[in-house]
This record gives sequence, structure tokens and C-alpha cells, in this order.
Amino acid sequence: MPFTRTPSPRELRSDLVLAVVMFIGAILSAALSTVAEMYGDEQAEPWTALVYAFVVTAPLAVRRRWPGVVAIIIALAYFAAITFKVPEIYVGNIAMFVSLYTVGAWMNSRRRAFIVRVSLILAMFAWLIVTMYRDAIDEANKADVAAGAFSPYVAFMLIQIMLNILYFGGAYYFGERSWLAASERAALEQRTVELEHQREITAAQAVALDRVRIARELHDVVAHHVSVMGVQAGAARVVLDQDPEQSRRILTGIEGSARDAIHELRQLLETLRTPGGETTDGASTLTLDDIGALAEASSEAGLPTEYAVIGEPAPVPSLVAVNLYRIAQESLTNARRHAGAGATADVRVRYADDSVEVEIVNTGRTVTTLRPGLGQLGMRERAIASGGTIDLAPRPLGGFRVRATVPLPAPPAATVTTA
Repeated sequence: MPFTRTPSPRELRSDLVLAVVMFIGAILSAALSTVAEMYGDEQAEPWTALVYAFVVTAPLAVRRRWPGVVAIIIALAYFAAITFKVPEIYVGNIAMFVSLYTVGAWMNSRRRAFIVRVSLILAMFAWLIVTMYRDAIDEANKADVAAGAFSPYVAFMLIQIMLNILYFGGAYYFGERSWLAASERAALEQRTVELEHQREITAAQAVALDRVRIARELHDVVAHHVSVMGVQAGAARVVLDQDPEQSRRILTGIEGSARDAIHELRQLLETLRTPGGETTDGASTLTLDDIGALAEASSEAGLPTEYAVIGEPAPVPSLVAVNLYRIAQESLTNARRHAGAGATADVRVRYADDSVEVEIVNTGRTVTTLRPGLGQLGMRERAIASGGTIDLAPRPLGGFRVRATVPLPAPPAATVTTA
């Protein structure tokens, strides 16, 4: 959208004040010029100065609304006043400068602004040259000699030309600079508005992402422990009448699972309450070694799970460890839910030179259609957040495989010191 300037009510009031001040100044200038008889015997009647003062200053009250029209009216009045020797030139010069400046600073059509200013300036110089030529001839006739190239009159006219160049050049330049400055301010204000809007969008996105994070954490914690408790409760109900002691042990396990769930939920709550989402004893205390306990809990919940560590264990960043732990937790929870009776699972943690991999494989029902849900979405997000990749795929002979691989930072280079 092209830039346009619209005067404010305050600026319109200031134009009215300027016109009044200029009119008073023109009256005073006309009175003093009349007394000084600046044009001698050729000076026009004093009442013409009053009319001229009004015509040359009144349009300034609307100079920002109609800058082109105001400039033309003032220029015509100025031409007439000089031609008929109206005794006032100083305030008229100021009004002419202000009108030309306003065309450059406030006329929204830049092409018309250029045409109006250039036309008035060319007309002024053409009129000045004609006037100078006529006056030079008159001066030469009076002296009864030809005006020399370096006569005082020619020198005076050259000074007039230089002053007019500075006069009109200044009006053009300062008007153009005012327009450019206003354009830059408007662009800056627009960028500020856009940045504020973008900030609001970013804040809303941050809230949405935080909600997703909360939902993912709740899903990981609640789904795992509830599924374990459900399996244990079903087993306790089966053996309740046949083996009360076994049933008591299972119920004790359910109680432990409930305590674990409450503990993790408290950790999650503490994480959400802490600025920045970090706690001293929250989920960040989980390590890859805790996956072994996760496999044991899965076996106790009815899904026999083997656990193995392959390779030489290496330091793993806490965020990566938490994300891999949650991926293993979600994978085992899904296996207990969907694999069916008689299913088993294997959990392997592999350490390579530059990466760590967690693979969870379970047997059971054949998965024909992969239906992505919140759990799978959470696993993908955790893998990506750790800078790694994840593969979620059904196995041809039944069951499912989850393999998450995360690169590890290079170990610091050893320093060698010499005595």
C-alpha cells in the first residue's frame, strides 16, 4: 500500500495559526514598506498591499489539505505583487517558500508534486530573467552606455540568481526530506505494529505448545501407570479366591504403581510451576539406567520384558535421557495394551561412538493399519526435540518395533601438558 500523509486536527489548527501570524506580519511589512517608499514613485497604492497580504497568507490556513492549489495561488499573487510593485515583498517570500515546501512534504501524488514545484520554479526563473533583461536595458539607456559584463548592475543580478537558486532549491530539498522522513516513520510504525502482532501470535503459539507438552507428559505418566494397575488388578481378581497371598502381593504392586504415578505427577506439577520448566528433582533426574527398572515393572505387569545394554555406556544429556525414557515407557505401555496375551518385549539400549539408540520390540498381534495417536506423536516430538530420529513400524510376523536414535555430543579433546 503506497504511503499517504493525512494532516491531524492539531496540524490543521497550527496551519490556521500560521496564516494569522503571517497575515499580521504582512500588514506590518506592508506598512513599513509603504513608509520607506521601496518602489519610489512607481509604488502601488497602499490598499493593494492590504489585499495582497490577505491573498498571500490566507491560503496557508489550508496548506496541508490542498498543497498544490495553495502553492499556485500564492505564486500568482507573488508574481502580481512584484509586477505591479505592491509595497510588500518579505512576508510574500516566506509564504512562497512555505507553500513550495508544503507541496514536497504533504502532496500524496509525488508525480503531481514534482510537476507543480518544477513548473513554479521554472516560471519564476523565466520571469526573473525577463525582468533582469528589461531592467538591464533600462539601466543602460539611463547611463547612455551598454551594460558591461562586470558592471555593478550585472553583479547585483548574479547575486539575485544565486539567492533564488538557494531559495527554491532549499524549499524543494527540505520538502522532499520531510516526505521521506514521514514515510520512514510510517514504515517503522507499521513494522512495530506487525512485530507486536507477531509477538502476540508467538505468545499464543507458546501457550499452545506448552499445552501440548502438558498433555504429552500427562499421557506418558498416567497411561503407563494406569495400564500397569489395570493389568495387576485383573490378575488379582483372577487369583483372589485361589491364592489370597498372591493376590495380596499383586495388590501391593498396584499400591506401588499408584505411589509412583502420584510421585511423577507431583514432579510434573513442580515442573509446570517452576519458571522455565526446570526443577531440581523433576523428570530431569531420569537417566537411561532407569529404563531397566521400567522393563522390570513391565514384566511384573504381565508383559515379560528383556532388557539389555549394548556397547560402552557414555554420558547422555539429561534432556535426551528423559526423552528416551519416555519413548521406552510409551512403547511398553502400547505393547501391554495392544499386543495381546502371550506377548513378550525386548528393550535394548545401544551405545555407539557418536549416538545412543533405544529399541523396543514386542511380539503379539499383527498390526495391519498404523493409527497414529497422541502417544506416537509424543514419541516423534521427543525424538525430534533431542535432535534424533525415530522409526515406528509393525513387524511382519506380528508385534511392533520402535527405534529411536539420538546423536551424542563429541567428547572434549584431551589436553596434553608438558613439563
